[in-house]
Amino acid sequence: MRALVWAMLLAAAPVSVGAAAEPLYIVNGLIVDGSGGETYRGWLSFEGDRIIAMGRDWPPGRLAHDAKMFDAKGQAIAPGFINMLSWANESLLADGRALSDLKQGVTLEVMGEGTSMGPWTEAMKRTREARQDDIKYKVTWTSLADYLNMLEARGIAVNVASFVGASTVRVHELGENNVQPTPEQLARMQGLVKTAMHEGALGVGSALIYTPGNYASTAELTALAKAAGDCGGMYISHIRNEGPTIEAALDEIISISRNSGARAEIYHLKQAGQNNWGKYDDVIARIEKARAAGVQLSANMYSYAASSTGLDASMPLWVQEGGIERWVERMKDPANRARVIAEMKNPPPGETNSMQEAGGPEKVLLLGFRSEALKPLTGKTLVEVAAQRGKSAEDTAIDLMIEDGSRIQVAYFSMNEENVKKQVALPWISFGSDAEAQAPEGVFLKSSTHPRAYGNFARVLGKYVRDEKVISLGEAVRKLAALPADTLRIEGRGRLRPGNFADIVIFDPDTIADTATFARPQQLAVGVHHVWVNGVQVLKNGEATGAAAGRFVKGPGVGRCPG
Repeated sequence: MRALVWAMLLAAAPVSVGAAAEPLYIVNGLIVDGSGGETYRGWLSFEGDRIIAMGRDWPPGRLAHDAKMFDAKGQAIAPGFINMLSWANESLLADGRALSDLKQGVTLEVMGEGTSMGPWTEAMKRTREARQDDIKYKVTWTSLADYLNMLEARGIAVNVASFVGASTVRVHELGENNVQPTPEQLARMQGLVKTAMHEGALGVGSALIYTPGNYASTAELTALAKAAGDCGGMYISHIRNEGPTIEAALDEIISISRNSGARAEIYHLKQAGQNNWGKYDDVIARIEKARAAGVQLSANMYSYAASSTGLDASMPLWVQEGGIERWVERMKDPANRARVIAEMKNPPPGETNSMQEAGGPEKVLLLGFRSEALKPLTGKTLVEVAAQRGKSAEDTAIDLMIEDGSRIQVAYFSMNEENVKKQVALPWISFGSDAEAQAPEGVFLKSSTHPRAYGNFARVLGKYVRDEKVISLGEAVRKLAALPADTLRIEGRGRLRPGNFADIVIFDPDTIADTATFARPQQLAVGVHHVWVNGVQVLKNGEATGAAAGRFVKGPGVGRCPG
């Protein structure tokens, strides 16, 4: 009888695509509310940008005869997913739809791994424009909040938030050289963090395998984390090592959290390099021991066994000092070149070579060049290009960087699928793509990418929930939505419940899947059919509506931290 009532009401009801000026009822769905608990057949309604009611029984008491309803057709109804590590900074300037993420149900992009789109000096603005790759734009803003407000004003489909970059505030005061701040300079850096927090940043983020972030001492990072923590924010880090000395890197982030009082999160937790795969149990035990001792430490990950970064991750740090321009000039000197090659083969103490960790140049896939002349090499491995040129892999890497004038984006196949699978099940792990939010068209086709840009979140729900049954559907949605919202202390998002924002995803648990591969990475995911952001439908029947519903989602320092 209940099924007949559902059918009769749905047959008579129109479907709303835009913001719900009057209640819209999404009915006949599988509610996956983000709590991690049981799923159930039910309905929800929202009006404007907020969810107003939910339930199991239908109809919900008195209902207007012309009530607007949307048939979920038995599919899952879930809160919008949160990308804990997004590099949509520039891609949203080129295409505000964030299509590669939107097609996976992502409704919030969280940026700021090490660097952020402000605060910038005039010199930093000029440098940013000079170092642009395929996406070109004028830097018309100064603060991080200016940038995020600008995105909202120009129109984006998804919500945005950001950490302020530890490297960004460092360059603001110290430049790109390997120098340590004076007490006065460090105080100004802390002031920049507090101002960013006052304006809406989520905390401070570092990236410690790259220059100039690597130059920061533990004491400097602790001071910046304290500035963020005093404002309710957190410290999030690409830790100093993910392979041979990962233990010391974990001890550092635990120390920073404990001594600053700030919550902490590890970006893209992994054990990089075959020699380090066996450290999984110890790595997890160290984190869980710290958590049990009261350290507020969590982590995120991407759902692939290959990373993606630049060739800089295979080169010694000393040659990179001062930025890409000085780096390239140094490598043109024969003596410097010889030293770089020697240290690529035998890294100095405390440093690693990602090419070695991956197992050699045959495990390094070339993804992105600035130079049109080099773009035909996209999709080849470093060993293939080295063979074509008749040079060693090290010489070839140096030559390519000199010719391109960039760090060159690559993928390193350095991780273990079994470890990835085990990490997916950890209750304190959320997910981030560590990639742009792209579209398989236009400027994005000028370079390749890692398939995580198009499949990271769908892969969790397809591969690890449905196919391999590593976690339940309810737990996966909790880790995709509620867990990151709680970690970031973002109010009103991450769960389906009355009063929360209407960030809503409808997907088919039986068909959701990543289709992107390393050979063909720019392939949109399947199985997500409808998405609302702040009550506005931005994806309908799998197609972007063009609606600009995204907002700047502010962190806990607003109104709490002095500007």
